[in-house]
Amino acid sequence: MSDQAILVTGAAGFIGFHVARQLLAQGRHVVGLDSLNHYYDPALKQSRLNILRENPRFAFVQADLADRPSMAQLFAAHRFPVVVHLAAQAGVRHSIDHPHAYVDANLEGFVNVLEGCRRNQCRHLIYASSSSVYGANAKLPFSVDDRTDHPISLYAATKKANELMAHSYSHLYRLPVTGLRFFTIYGPWGRPDMAIFIFAKAIIEGRPIKLFNHGKMRRDFTHIDDVTRVVSRLVDHVPGDDATAAPARVYNVGNHHPEELTHVVALLEKELGRPAIKDMLPMQPGDVTETFADVGDLMRDVGFRPDTSIEDGIRGFVAWYRDHYKV
Repeated sequence: MSDQAILVTGAAGFIGFHVARQLLAQGRHVVGLDSLNHYYDPALKQSRLNILRENPRFAFVQADLADRPSMAQLFAAHRFPVVVHLAAQAGVRHSIDHPHAYVDANLEGFVNVLEGCRRNQCRHLIYASSSSVYGANAKLPFSVDDRTDHPISLYAATKKANELMAHSYSHLYRLPVTGLRFFTIYGPWGRPDMAIFIFAKAIIEGRPIKLFNHGKMRRDFTHIDDVTRVVSRLVDHVPGDDATAAPARVYNVGNHHPEELTHVVALLEKELGRPAIKDMLPMQPGDVTETFADVGDLMRDVGFRPDTSIEDGIRGFVAWYRDHYKV
């Protein structure tokens, strides 16, 4: 098994869980790595893991990305042909108060992944970046050709650093790398610190929801099913290596259709059958008013076209939430 296994880091996390499940459904072997930290409810991570563990082609390793000896050992033991690196310390606002957690996981941890790949003949590293690298970019839609030199949070800075680190390894060692700038991913098994999850929980419990910039925010909400389709197509879509350019690509993974936050809240109210108590607040540090992904490159290279409407996506999320939390 280990010779053919794909490594998915962050396998107990939201995106990692869905990607691992998709790869398993395609008949592939997966080694899932996660530290199971307490950034949010570990019970949710365990529930995701329990589903993955039902598949005999899945093996789980609990380890910290920043633990250099453990990571070196793991890579040497398995010599993964493909690595899908989705583990990170997430969250824009958390990074304002907990900077060291981001340096450990997103910088040190990423170097350990890069070293593991280069020393063990990995054929393709796919890694998570973020739409936050665009900072306060005013040009819409966001294109991968836009400058991304002005991050407005430490989280965004670490993700931009990941892109630069991956490119340098790609150039030096001809390691094929593909970076994915994710735009506001949502759906079943989502993260409790993300807006749609927070809003649904608050509406159900009759608590107010905070709408920053007085609700005048637009986000390119991207459904998890669209994300997993992209990643599974990219696994075998290895960036080409020519003599001059590094075999490195970066893509936007978004819905290519920003939604007003107030519209999303209205959909949640409709599906939950109760009104939201809205607390209108000013902008907060580290946030942007709008995100909008240009996904033309993905359409061209792997035929990707996002096809989950926000209405269907919210309906599916609420159905999962009610079932999982028995409300």
